[in-house]
Amino acid sequence: MENNNNATVNIAGTLKKWYDILVTAPDSVYSQTFELDKTILYVRGVMLSSNRDDLMYYRGSQKIEMNRQEIFPEGYESKLLQSGINCPVNTRYFDTGNMPIGNGLVKIDYRDTSDIRAPFEPYRIRLYLDCELKP
Repeated sequence: MENNNNATVNIAGTLKKWYDILVTAPDSVYSQTFELDKTILYVRGVMLSSNRDDLMYYRGSQKIEMNRQEIFPEGYESKLLQSGINCPVNTRYFDTGNMPIGNGLVKIDYRDTSDIRAPFEPYRIRLYLDCELKP
């Protein structure tokens, strides 16, 4: 499974960033910290996706922090941060307002938990951030 751990798309003053987390074993916690670019002023939104949406939906939860501030508490279900194909493109992100990046660190603790509806196999979680650039 490919790990494209950090990628960006720059669109007229905004930056769409994503970070990958590889889930390789069942019933485990995967902690990763990512450093945002110095050109980012704040984060406007958060979204999760996966190469196996069914596994993330039934098995996944996480805690997400930005600038050492808890955005989503431990146990927050991943399915609440997913976006379906029926959702308009410009409304897919969970709105965080204008979250200042401060120290520029984003931390995610992703937890895989067994569920009989989705037997484990390795999968990838992708954390998307909708960012506003400094002028």
